[in-house]
Amino acid sequence: MIRTRFTEMFGIDHPIVQGGMMWVGTADLVAPVAQAGALGFLTALTQPTPEALVREIARTRERTDRPFGVNLTILPSLSPPPYTEYRRAIIESGITIVETAGHRPQEHVDDFKAHGVRVIHKCTAVRHALSAQRMGVDAISIDGFECAGHPGEDDIPGLILIPAAADQISVPILASGGFGDGRGLVAALALGADGINMGTRFCATREAPIHENFKAALVANDERATELIFRSYRNTARVARNAIARQVVGIEGEGRPFEDVAALVRGARGREGLENGDVDHGIWTAGMVQGLIHDIPSVRDLVDRIIGEAEAIIARRLAGLVSDNMFAA
Repeated sequence: MIRTRFTEMFGIDHPIVQGGMMWVGTADLVAPVAQAGALGFLTALTQPTPEALVREIARTRERTDRPFGVNLTILPSLSPPPYTEYRRAIIESGITIVETAGHRPQEHVDDFKAHGVRVIHKCTAVRHALSAQRMGVDAISIDGFECAGHPGEDDIPGLILIPAAADQISVPILASGGFGDGRGLVAALALGADGINMGTRFCATREAPIHENFKAALVANDERATELIFRSYRNTARVARNAIARQVVGIEGEGRPFEDVAALVRGARGREGLENGDVDHGIWTAGMVQGLIHDIPSVRDLVDRIIGEAEAIIARRLAGLVSDNMFAA
């Protein structure tokens, strides 16, 4: 068993986290993740109302008595969802772990902390991580350029970003972006992280609540099968390469405004695809880790395999590289 500051703080068996994912972070995935000894997050805004989130929390609790949390992502919008009501639903449901992400979370962090909720904040830059630490969060998830979703605008890969964060951050750190096997977990620990945060890899599991066509695509795709969209709008997102993503990149390349791609990238359109199995129906989030996905195991088999691989690497391969007389002098 691999124990870290993160596993101790959050009461889980393994330093593996399934972060919040729009349309995917439901009880169907989160409960099996928790049962496997990892930490899963329901995605608050996947639920259409705060009341629906309360029901989804209850549905998760019916399936597991292990720790799990809720993701609340705060994004600037002309018509924002009722974040305060979602926050109250989380607190009043007795959730003790929250993953926050996005724009100016101070109000939410303060309220969660006042109610004894531990907060993990997702960041794409060391400066943002330092700001979140000053806000009082309990842990940081640092997202490298390889990640699915929004990697920020600095384009710093995990090999640099993770140790750069570890040099300056004192709270536990999760490495996010490009992780999917035991090799990645060992690398993250070596770089100074206390665990890994996986999204795309958990989508290619039996329990993930998406159409099997998308799981098959994740297995078939390689590490090159992503597109960076919204670069010209300074809101870069990494998504799976498909007909819609290529169309969006082409429109951006012509210097056209966001209004010209808005209908193509609607969240509802992406959700329809995840449900009906048409991988070209809308954009869908996936990271470069696709190149390391070769099967569709159960969540438990995936978690157990990652831990087994990591333990073997640490105990055999790495230990074998150290000479017996290295420290003799």
